This record gives sequence, structure tokens and C-alpha cells, in this order.
Amino acid sequence: MPRAHIHIVSPASARENNGNWQTASRWRRHLARDYRVTIGPGWQDGDAVPDLLIALHARRSAAALAAFDDAHPDRPTLLVLTGTDLYRDIRDEASAQASLARAHALVVLQPRGLDELPDAVRAKTHVIYQSAPRLRAARPRMPLDVAMIGHLRVEKDPQTFMDAARLVGTPGVRLVHIGAALDPDLGRRAQETQDATSTYRWLGALPHMATRRRLRRCHAMVIASRMEGGANVIIEAVTSGVPVLASNISGNVGMLGGDYAGLFAPGDAPALARLIERSATDPRFAARLRRQCAARAALFAPAAERARLLDLVDNLLFRSTQV
Repeated sequence: MPRAHIHIVSPASARENNGNWQTASRWRRHLARDYRVTIGPGWQDGDAVPDLLIALHARRSAAALAAFDDAHPDRPTLLVLTGTDLYRDIRDEASAQASLARAHALVVLQPRGLDELPDAVRAKTHVIYQSAPRLRAARPRMPLDVAMIGHLRVEKDPQTFMDAARLVGTPGVRLVHIGAALDPDLGRRAQETQDATSTYRWLGALPHMATRRRLRRCHAMVIASRMEGGANVIIEAVTSGVPVLASNISGNVGMLGGDYAGLFAPGDAPALARLIERSATDPRFAARLRRQCAARAALFAPAAERARLLDLVDNLLFRSTQV
């Protein structure tokens, strides 16, 4: 019997190497043992007809989701909600709102995402934490690198990381940013900060595994974002034994827990600088962060993500055959 065909609509490509692409690529690997899986930037009438369409991003995949649902209303669709979906687009974008209604099932990447959804769609929404393979923790070397990983764009708030670099005075601490300048103005500011501040280095974009290898040698990882759906970089830090310093936003709290000690107010560079310095000079505080992150690691295991995803996909395909 031929295997069912699943098509993943991903607005991002391997070249962009962002969180959406990492999700699409990883889900293809999780599903490929049981199904035939393809990835593409969209779907339109006349394309090969999958048994299930998975769409990443309510707004950017809205046209593909609508075209598929109109042409094949008997076939299931699954919509994965990103940070910009949850915390911006579904509030005022008609296309994103229509995607919520059309999809047979929704996925959010951490439980706080449920709070952002209209009551009418929560019953069909599932929480699936993303995952990353464990990497053996490496002892940080001098200088103590504190990394921020993410392309330079407003949503990621790299400016707060740059401003914190100008405030950190603890000897031996260096702030390292990995990511491409998707916003040219932020790229210019990063270069200016590097030129003016010995504690800051901007490395630009690096391949995914090179980034993970560098991350595992870091003292800590910063995520300063203004909005996140469930950041891959948090998972990659936690599964590498690297503590996280995170902006206190819903998506980050959903990943790290409401009592996490390494949170700072979004945009508060002095508070971030104090957390960085405390993590570098207070061994008890650093150990507390590592313990709290280690306690979350099981949530981000590849086997756990695959099991939740397969259970949802199997049920969607089974129900479609019973109609």
C-alpha cells in the first residue's frame, strides 16, 4: 500500500536557515519513516495533491492553505502558528484570522500560546514543543562568550543586546552575535557597536551545526526578542547545557517556566547587562540557571516531539478516511 503523502508549506527555505525552516526540515525527518513528505513554499490547484497539508505561518501561508481547502475540503490541514502569528498577525490580519478558521487543527509551540487564541479555535489546538538532539556540554573557555543567535531584525531586538554590550564591565566577558543582517540598519549598528566596543563581536550568519558547536562552548545564551512562538535557540541552548537569559515575554516564559530566574524586561539593556554580569560572577546563580534549564530538557527531546507530531498526524489522516 502506498504511503500517505504529506506536504509542508514553509515560507522559509534552507537558504534563509531561520526557525520556520528548521521546524519544516525537522518535521520532515520525524514523519519520513511513516509517510512520504515534501516541502515547498506554497501550494496551488494543479499541484500534486497531498493527503495532508501542513502550513507554517498563518499569514504567509494563507494563500496556500485557502487554495488547498477550497480545492480539497475533504482533506485535512494542520496550521503551525509562529510568534508573529500569535502576537501580531491574528489580531488584525484578515488572512491570518481566516487561516485559523480554515485549518482542521492548529499547533502552538509552547502552552502560553493558547492564551493568545480565540476561544472558538482552542479546542482544535495542540501544544508540540520543538526539539533538538543533545550535545555534550563543553566547559566555557576564556573569554566567557555570551551568545545571541538570530538574524538581525526588529522582532529579535538585537539593539538591546548591543546596548548591554556597552554596559558590561566584568573582565573576560564577551557578547557574540550570530545572524545575518536582514535589516540593513541593524547590521550597520552591529558593525558600529563592534568597532566601538571590545566586548561585542558580530559574526554574521553561520551554518546551523557550526552555530550549535559554538553555542555549546558558551557561558550563556541571550534571547532578547519582542515576540516568539517557541524559539528553537532556547531548545538548542538547553539541550547543550547552556543557560538562557531571556526577555520576559509569553513565548519565552512558555518555554522556560514562570519561575525561571534568568528573565529580564523586554528592551531593558541595563537589566540584561546585570544578569550577564551576575551569571559570570555568582557561581550559585549560574548553577541555579543550569538546574532550571536541565529540568526543562526532557520537554525538548526529539522522541517526545516526534511522538506528539505522529499522534496528531495519524489522527487527522484517520479521521479523514472516516468521513
